[in-house]
Amino acid sequence: MRKVLLPSIIIIASILLLIRLFYLQVINDSFKLKSENNAIKIKYDYPERGYIYDRNGELLVANQPSYDIMVIPRELKNIDTLEFCQLLNITKEDFLIKIAKAKIYSPRLPSVFLPQLNKLEYAAFQEKIRKFEGFYIQKRSLRDYQVNFGANIFGFITQVNEKLVEKNPYYNSGDLIGKQGVEESYETILRGIKGVKYIQKDKYNREIGSYKGGKFDTIAVQGEDINLTIDMELQKYGEELMINKRGGIVAIEPSTGEILALVTAPSYDPAILVGRQRSKNYTKLYNDSISKPLYDRGLLGEFPPGSPFKILTGLVGLQEGVIDEKTTFMCNHGFSYARGRFQRCHCGGGVRDLHVGIYKSCNAYFSNVYLRTIAKYSKPAVAVDAWSNHVKSFGLGQFMGYDLPTGKKGKVPDSKTYKKAYPNGGWRGTTIISNAIGQGEVLMTPIQLANMMAAIGNRGYYYTPHIIKKIEGEIIDKKFRTKHVTTIDRKYFEPMVSGLADVYNLGTAYALKVEGIEICGKTGTAENYGEVNGKRTKLQDHSIFVAFAPKDNPKIAIAVLVEHGHYGAQNAGPIASLMIEKYLKRKISRMDLEKKMFETSLQNEYNKYNKKYMDSLLVNRNLINKDTLKKTEKPKTPIQPKTVTQ
Repeated sequence: MRKVLLPSIIIIASILLLIRLFYLQVINDSFKLKSENNAIKIKYDYPERGYIYDRNGELLVANQPSYDIMVIPRELKNIDTLEFCQLLNITKEDFLIKIAKAKIYSPRLPSVFLPQLNKLEYAAFQEKIRKFEGFYIQKRSLRDYQVNFGANIFGFITQVNEKLVEKNPYYNSGDLIGKQGVEESYETILRGIKGVKYIQKDKYNREIGSYKGGKFDTIAVQGEDINLTIDMELQKYGEELMINKRGGIVAIEPSTGEILALVTAPSYDPAILVGRQRSKNYTKLYNDSISKPLYDRGLLGEFPPGSPFKILTGLVGLQEGVIDEKTTFMCNHGFSYARGRFQRCHCGGGVRDLHVGIYKSCNAYFSNVYLRTIAKYSKPAVAVDAWSNHVKSFGLGQFMGYDLPTGKKGKVPDSKTYKKAYPNGGWRGTTIISNAIGQGEVLMTPIQLANMMAAIGNRGYYYTPHIIKKIEGEIIDKKFRTKHVTTIDRKYFEPMVSGLADVYNLGTAYALKVEGIEICGKTGTAENYGEVNGKRTKLQDHSIFVAFAPKDNPKIAIAVLVEHGHYGAQNAGPIASLMIEKYLKRKISRMDLEKKMFETSLQNEYNKYNKKYMDSLLVNRNLINKDTLKKTEKPKTPIQPKTVTQ
């Protein structure tokens, strides 16, 4: 039996192999497309990318025709390089570099020689293309922006790099791909599917018709259109309010998690990253290390949240049962703790309960609440973890899962944080008391602040923030329709919301009231320190404001952060109030306030810091040139300003 089994297996395997080879070489012609590249020319038909609309159906991004000059190096013959270069306004050196690069990619496959010709350049070259064998024109489409704002939301289109071509078989050299924003997040939906035509060539390299009668040809499929959750008017208004300022604005619809506005300032006109000047303009934006227009402050800026964080301190205290809404503490214009240390407060002093503590933003009140929370447990490590879990249930200290390709997770400290910082122990509630008022180790991004307010407006739940509203023929990801419930019971939100409403009625935002809209908000002023010449230097405070409106069944939650913007009610507060009124009423009643914010410029503040920054760099460069500097030493460079808040 064994003598028969082995030969039988060999014979059967050989027969199967022969059948497979016969199928591949005789019956299935598709593999000839790869094996007979010399006799078959591949032409691609690139589809239009899907259009982008706002939540109300307003067109934001369309397409315009573009033309690439393609080259197949091995087909180049008798090229008059002087005439060619003059026609396209390039140097001979550029010509040789581009040809060499094309040969490295592939001598027999097409690659882009010169991208994104406009109509006039295309017409001029088309007239003489017959004189330049080996070159042909590939029609594509480029983005045509209908608006001059929202660049951070859209992203841009660029050519694929060699690594991606090797990794993803869909792309070829010269293909376009979305980068940043929704162009990157929804690339596979927006790009469509390119069509392919196989052209048979004879032994003289002349095209003689479709290979196999077009049997393997495919047609291009246009990309799907998408609707964003963005409100075009609100986005535009937010960017106008942030002119001559730096910072971020994030507005969310609490009932859905839809992002209504995502503003970063400074920004740029998305149209400058289209066409022949795209690379030059992008390099200029990228190298601007001062203003950082490519840095989305709404998603990437991590700051201590300051006074808005007191909302969570109070909610955790209520949930843990260490206070109720009638619990009072004395504020002596601050709070004494731990061996004579004193934490200042600007609320005016006096007996404070939860309601007054919120609308007057009393540091002493919430520091006492925090200490009681930590003291409830036998060990500080256990207490901090309990506190941390409550805070994280609001989506903080983690990547939020929204549908944009960039972001930071912020920071919510836990016992591991302090065990690492204090390996010998000895830390307690008073050691980390700054967490109570949004200082210490707590870091949040503007989108996390906005989402926190959405959860509070909803009385304890939120939906993952997202920017996609509708995809033609597709269903929105289920995770954007999934409710996330916090660890705080619903009953504890009402006293907190009442206090936030009185921030406008009686408290720090009294001057920002909007007639006919009951807004719940919280100011924040973040002390701002930066490292200049190796020294911790006091800079102008950041301005922070968070809010939602109306008080019941809110339609918008918002966070505004203005770098170097002074106290919370000076710049961030007015911007938030104007944005809320613009969205809910579609008009502005406080024309005086609007005019003031349009005219407010913080460039002088930024110039002061920029000068310190550049002086610091100059000092560091001079240090490098000193003979006494060790070769292994590197100059200190200024870090991103660190903030602490009151």
